[in-house]
Amino acid sequence: MRNRPAELLVRLTKILDSRYNRSYTDRMKTAISIPDKVFRSADSLAKRLGISRSELYATAITEFMSKHQGRHVTARLDAVYAGEDSSLSPNLIQLQAKSLAREEW
Repeated sequence: MRNRPAELLVRLTKILDSRYNRSYTDRMKTAISIPDKVFRSADSLAKRLGISRSELYATAITEFMSKHQGRHVTARLDAVYAGEDSSLSPNLIQLQAKSLAREEW
């Protein structure tokens, strides 16, 4: 009978730990410092949109990262193709010129 409270404590701890992990750690919390004016504007926008500040910040960061990811891809492609010769052969230039319709000016 003496171990009963200890067993209950272990079971209760497991239950509380599992609830804590499911309800709290599925999202990361962070603290940031932003100018007061930016905070007030963001708070106002979140209220007008009917969303939380957290959702507003998460959306803004997601869009910002997406924009910069595109820049990263472009920079890498530029680096890959920088050493490639992109000039056209004289024969191809001549064929392209012949394929154009003649127009009167």
